[in-house]
Order: sequence, then C-alpha cells, then structure tokens
Amino acid sequence: MKYALVIFETDASRARIRDDRAAYRKAYETWIGELAAAGKLVGGDALETERQGAVTVRRTADGSVSVTEGPVHAGEETLGGWFVLDVADHAEAVELARGFPTPEALELRPILESA
Repeated sequence: MKYALVIFETDASRARIRDDRAAYRKAYETWIGELAAAGKLVGGDALETERQGAVTVRRTADGSVSVTEGPVHAGEETLGGWFVLDVADHAEAVELARGFPTPEALELRPILESA
C-alpha cells in the first residue's frame, strides 16, 4: 500500500527548527535514509514556506476561475511538503510517521490505486 505523509508547518515549528537547524537536519536526513534503505520511501519533496507565498486557483460551478494570494485553507498551518511511503498496511504507515523527527504536524492518507 502507498501512503502520502503530508507535512504541515506552523510559525512555531519553523522557529523551533531554525533554533537548532543542524540537529533537526541530521535527524531528518537519518530518518529519510532509514526509510530509503528499508525500501519504504517512494519519493517526496519539501515546499518553500518562508520566502514565497502560496497562490490558490479555483474553478467555480459556472466555469469562471479565480486566483488569490494565499493557501487554500487560511490558518496557522501551512503545507510544508510530503513523502510517499510504500508500506504493508495502515499500522506500518502510522508507525513510520511516529518516527518523524521534526516538530511539524503530519497527515497520513492512503494513495488511491487504480483497480
């Protein structure tokens, strides 16, 4: 099964990471390396969250398109990136997420696979 592990940052989590960037970077790279070595990491990317803001594009029911500055959902948490995990089941996805070493919030979602 494949799961998306989606990372949400806050100003507070970014500040904690900035305060000890080297330690968090090392722990993060170790966690990623262990997942990759175990064949559990399919891919992933980090998003720019500090210098460039998000833009939201919406198509309405009448077909018109609106473009606004800012994330889809306003609030404290912003989308920071994601990983794709290849795991045996939901429990394994949760267990791997529990080992994520930095202070962001995570959301796990199963990836829809074609029948």
